[in-house]
Amino acid sequence: MGGAEAAANPVVGQISAPAKTAIVSDELKRITQAVAALCPEDAEISFEYDGKLRIHVDLRKLEDLAKVEILLPGMCGGIFSDAQRGLVEHRPFLHRLTALVDR
Repeated sequence: MGGAEAAANPVVGQISAPAKTAIVSDELKRITQAVAALCPEDAEISFEYDGKLRIHVDLRKLEDLAKVEILLPGMCGGIFSDAQRGLVEHRPFLHRLTALVDR
């Protein structure tokens, strides 16, 4: 149907969308809260997805990073694996701990 035909046809209706759910958002929030409980208040927690879900925990002190690195694998039923240390691009005073989230 062309644009003029669609405008002339009163049968065209709205496509209904399924009800919104927040299952993924709720799960990420729960994970963030659990990890935040291990960290100092100024820690920054974020996620990345590129076919695999990863959590990034950015911390100022290397001592805090070591603590989180030790405790993270046992958190949330063992969903974190392959933890790696790194630096935060363009933020020289932060240390990053990245881990896979097996969910």
